[in-house]
Amino acid sequence: MMNLQQFRVLQAVREVGSLNRAAEVLGHGVPTVTHHLRTLESHLRVQLVERARSGARLTPLGESFAAEIAPVLERIDRAEQLVTAQRDAGVVTLRIGSFSSIGSRLLPAAIAELQAQKSVRVEVVEAEPSEVVRMLHSGEVHAGLIYDIPELPEFAGPELRLRTLLDEPYRVMVARDGQLAKQHVLDVEQMGEVAWVSSRNESEASVRVLNRVYRSLGLEVRELMRSDDLYMIHGLVAEGLGCALTTEAAVDTGFAVEIRPAKQDLGTRRVSFVTRTGPNPAAVGWMGEILETVAAERGAASAG
Repeated sequence: MMNLQQFRVLQAVREVGSLNRAAEVLGHGVPTVTHHLRTLESHLRVQLVERARSGARLTPLGESFAAEIAPVLERIDRAEQLVTAQRDAGVVTLRIGSFSSIGSRLLPAAIAELQAQKSVRVEVVEAEPSEVVRMLHSGEVHAGLIYDIPELPEFAGPELRLRTLLDEPYRVMVARDGQLAKQHVLDVEQMGEVAWVSSRNESEASVRVLNRVYRSLGLEVRELMRSDDLYMIHGLVAEGLGCALTTEAAVDTGFAVEIRPAKQDLGTRRVSFVTRTGPNPAAVGWMGEILETVAAERGAASAG
């Protein structure tokens, strides 16, 4: 019966042209190499290798057989490398939950870097931060990208480990052709007639920031609409129907909108890589380290 070791011996002889050198390459003795060749030739009932003082070479039948088995050996080697990498990573598929605005900015580059180093498949599940955390607790994802407000950390707790990637200042998104876009700095106190497009989720970071600012001014937020659809929010603002609180990374430049800072302190949105405390697959740690590097590079590029 044929086996992989016989195939590897034949390929080694084909590549190096010598039984002695083939034995060295494979880490075998010459008698072992000779035994594997004779067993394979006996099974096929043909001569595969010609021996001479100058070395050894494959016969025409040996060359034909070696050419046929070469792709098989390559696929087996790739499969072995893949399984080894997945064993070391601790997972076959690394599942990451992420919200779209920052996920599209950081994850593609991080995934490319991870897969350049390790044979790990990555699956991204798009969801809002609270849903990412729920999926993390339930085991549906291994890690996630989330955001909250540093002064009101929604996801602080001993069961989660957060690694801060970015601190993004909040800005006011306005229509590019509107009057507010003509101002370099907006005064929320003077925007009493302006309507806002806010998230449907009261606990969403931007909603809490907006409510905090208006409370500090003794005013009430005038709402145009509640929506979690980023395209809808951009479209409403672009038409001059209202404003929205956002960050630079979340702005879709395909819409006619601009962002402006405010006189009032709008605070920042903290973007974090979140995992469960305790043991995690090695791939989770690798992804966290790569994301830190990517976030630092993107932050430096934005500052420049």
